[in-house]
Amino acid sequence: MNITLTKNQVMELFLKKNDAFSPKIKDGEILYIPNFKEKNAADLLLKKLEDTIPWRQDKITVYGKIYDQPRLTSLHSIQQKPYTYSNITMQPRAMTNELLQILAEIEHIKPNSYNSVLLNLYRNGKDSNGWHADNESALGINPSIASLSLGEERYFHLKHKKLKDQRIKLKLAHGSLLIMSGELQHHWIHQIPKTTRTVSPRINLTFRKII
Repeated sequence: MNITLTKNQVMELFLKKNDAFSPKIKDGEILYIPNFKEKNAADLLLKKLEDTIPWRQDKITVYGKIYDQPRLTSLHSIQQKPYTYSNITMQPRAMTNELLQILAEIEHIKPNSYNSVLLNLYRNGKDSNGWHADNESALGINPSIASLSLGEERYFHLKHKKLKDQRIKLKLAHGSLLIMSGELQHHWIHQIPKTTRTVSPRINLTFRKII
């Protein structure tokens, strides 16, 4: 399914279970696969990761004030290089068997030589991830980010830095895979906003190549 954004249009996409699509957007590429993991497999994986990943909560500085990061994280890699973002430096742990299996499945869909994964645990609606781009120098030029969502469906927002009519709002399904590539991280920013709804936990695995 190809979707072209037109002037003053905001996309809010609710897709059938088996639809995979790559919308035509300016300055980047997106591939979304709603049923990358079937429900039973996604359920088991969510429980396994929630219980066994060594989650941590880092401090972030916003306008000179220090806060707890509004989610839990964990970095895993097949190499030993640290990863720094938002003035937080993380030392990687080894990839578990589950993470290595997911990595192999993603590489089969769209090869990119991913070597690391940053996991995010959103415990409730107060947990979030503000507007940002995954454009750190450690990710190289035109980085590809493969994002697997497990658990509660949350809205994912993207907007172009300069073109105000280029905006996307996507409800990420349990077991879905979203791959952002091309020049997208240089021209777009994205977020997972807070919600006042009562929601259950969500785990997001963002595979990337750290150089």
